[in-house]
Amino acid sequence: MKLALLSDIHANRHALEACIAHAAQAGAQRLAFLGDLVGYGGEPAAVVQRIMALAEAGAVVLQGNHDALAVDPPAGATQHGQAAAQWTHAQLSPSQRSFLAGLPLTHHEDTLLLVHASADAPARWRYVNNPFAASNSLDAAVMPPAGSAAVRHVFGGHVHDQSLYYRGQGRSLMAFAPTPGVGIATPAHRHWIATVGSVGQPRDGDTRAAYALFDSAAMRLTFYRVPYDHLAAAQSVRAAGLPEALALRLESGR
Repeated sequence: MKLALLSDIHANRHALEACIAHAAQAGAQRLAFLGDLVGYGGEPAAVVQRIMALAEAGAVVLQGNHDALAVDPPAGATQHGQAAAQWTHAQLSPSQRSFLAGLPLTHHEDTLLLVHASADAPARWRYVNNPFAASNSLDAAVMPPAGSAAVRHVFGGHVHDQSLYYRGQGRSLMAFAPTPGVGIATPAHRHWIATVGSVGQPRDGDTRAAYALFDSAAMRLTFYRVPYDHLAAAQSVRAAGLPEALALRLESGR
């Protein structure tokens, strides 16, 4: 099965549709959304409604920290994310908020574990952005509940970067620098942990959307960068009256 792994959409409808179309062309047979469907972007209702329909068709959908924040936003906003959460909450219908509130934090299927942040404490939203954090997440993931298949691959988001680590016979992790569009063999005799990048808010200076595709038959993971109309996405942020910094981030990829 070819599973498209999409995370951190952040209410960016333009990037979402571009990645869904790209994944279909790449042969994806199923979609998995690894959290943060909303937050920062200008079209939360459209994005959530689209993903709700995809969930009805069999897509896996997880909750991210911005989804939880949009369901129950803080009373006082001191940061861009908090201000966006208050605005997002008002834009969503009760059924859309209920959908976000009911999403799971993890999904375990065959030898895969999907999570938004770190598997060692999913609800604490820890960043897997270095070998130490990746090791902690992987250690927690490879000890599944009784009766569950052993986990060999952990896929997450949250950090907005594309990364891959693996563990061989030793305890230390080895980092592998992914190249977009180049498949990486991820055999099951090793343990693997990856962050798949952000669909809707890249932060590495590249405005293109990011996602990954896992081929479970070939045990191969491919990271992608997908061009989309990021200027239109930035304009939707401005039209919504959200902070200008959020529009500039889409225009610069930072």
